Amino acid sequence: MALSLEYDLEKYYRSQAEKNKENSLSVVFTMLAGEEEKHAEILLGKADMLDLKVQDNNILTEARGLFKRMKDFKSDMKELPSQLDSYRMALEMEQKSLEFYKKLHENAADEKAKETYRYLIKQEDNHCIIIEEMVKLTTRPEEWVESAEFGEREDY
Repeated sequence: MALSLEYDLEKYYRSQAEKNKENSLSVVFTMLAGEEEKHAEILLGKADMLDLKVQDNNILTEARGLFKRMKDFKSDMKELPSQLDSYRMALEMEQKSLEFYKKLHENAADEKAKETYRYLIKQEDNHCIIIEEMVKLTTRPEEWVESAEFGEREDY
């Protein structure tokens, strides 16, 4: 079941990368698809559970850098509803995956399995953060009023 979740997410992200191949979101979706592929390899036992594959990566740092470079994001307004729907669907799938790994971690019999599930929990949580940022980037222009008279706002 865990492999099915990873394969489904990878397939979804690759299709979103293809749909967004003419903008910078393709890079984000391709990066997330690669992450899901690595998770499947770990679950299949192709990677040594204590080797480099299970070490932390810098996907959050990379994604934040990509978001800062998205100068042309507003030019995609005509596709906004379908983009937002795709982000929300991805977030829902990532959250399901996160909850699934938490349950597996709770029921794991040995420490090596628990370590693997802890790693996957952290990775899926990072993916949720990235997708939540994509949702914010998409919805904030419609929700925020730029005038200072409307009070304090968190940094954009």
